[in-house]
Amino acid sequence: MTVDKKKRAADDKQAEKSTKTGAEEAFLEENASAESQKGQKKGAREETSRKEEAASADRGQDGQTQEGPDEELDRELARARAEAEDYKRKWYSVTAEYENYRKRTARDSATRYAEGRADVVKGLFPIADNLDRALAACKDEATQKGIAMVKDAFEKLLEAEHIEVIDPVGEPFDAQKHEAIMAVDPAEGEESGTVKQVYLKGYERDGKVLRFAQVVVTR
Repeated sequence: MTVDKKKRAADDKQAEKSTKTGAEEAFLEENASAESQKGQKKGAREETSRKEEAASADRGQDGQTQEGPDEELDRELARARAEAEDYKRKWYSVTAEYENYRKRTARDSATRYAEGRADVVKGLFPIADNLDRALAACKDEATQKGIAMVKDAFEKLLEAEHIEVIDPVGEPFDAQKHEAIMAVDPAEGEESGTVKQVYLKGYERDGKVLRFAQVVVTR
């Protein structure tokens, strides 16, 4: 009887120990499972964080890629506008220079043309001098009339060419228009430096002397 109690006690103890051991193992397994789940959740969170960071980086790169062409286009546009402004300024400069050249050329051409015509008319001055002498010396009325007609035609030519006669009898001597070929004593009442006689008439055009008048002046 005692042996049986001891045996049952030993079996109960063994069973208790087995139960305790099973409980401990279940507890350990449960803790291990919980730790594993925590690790998986943490890993998932880290993976999610990495994905989000990668997506954010991709978005940043995409944004930079999108901004890059816009900035390049802005620079190209600014450069094109600067070049266009430079071309426009050069065009204005060339146009103004050409317009000045055209006006200057036209003015020079007109001046040369007028001077050329004046040179032709200047060749007629000696003929006009001879007409004056012939008219003063001629006594025949018909001849005088004919000479006067030729002289009138010459004077009309001078008027058409805007050429004026310099005939300064009684005027003060002007070295800008007159050439003194002789000096004489003044008569009573005459002032010194007065043109007493015109030997050859002078001619001028637009203030430019074509031929100086040859005069006799009083001392």
